[in-house]
Amino acid sequence: MSEALLSGGCMCGGVRFEIDAPLRSAGYCHCTRCQRRTGTGSSVNATVEPGSLRIVAGEDLVRLFEPPDGKAKAFCSACGGHVWSEDRADPDVKSVRLGALDGDPQVTLTYRQFVAYAAPWDPIPDDGVARYEERRPPDV
Repeated sequence: MSEALLSGGCMCGGVRFEIDAPLRSAGYCHCTRCQRRTGTGSSVNATVEPGSLRIVAGEDLVRLFEPPDGKAKAFCSACGGHVWSEDRADPDVKSVRLGALDGDPQVTLTYRQFVAYAAPWDPIPDDGVARYEERRPPDV
């Protein structure tokens, strides 16, 4: 595997991971599931190149919350820190939580999805970022 471009981990540091390819796309998710998972008005995520994220420490601490619809949510069982989501059909397809990364991810946030469910107490700014009432189209 090539040298990591990015590294990251959970709050307690028990789960650590590296990403060896540039992030593909990034944006905000305003769905109610993300609001409840983060305790905030949105979650900020970036899609990683399939197979580019590898766990370097704490694989035994990673747990998945698998809702009946949507992607599985990976978190640390020791501290509860959310680290990524993954496609159940293909676990190599992941979206990393930008807050779980060390340093600057070198990616521009280009979309806001599920804005129809935005928290009324956290208004979406007029920032010029593309908005989607529901899930954004693939590869946007």
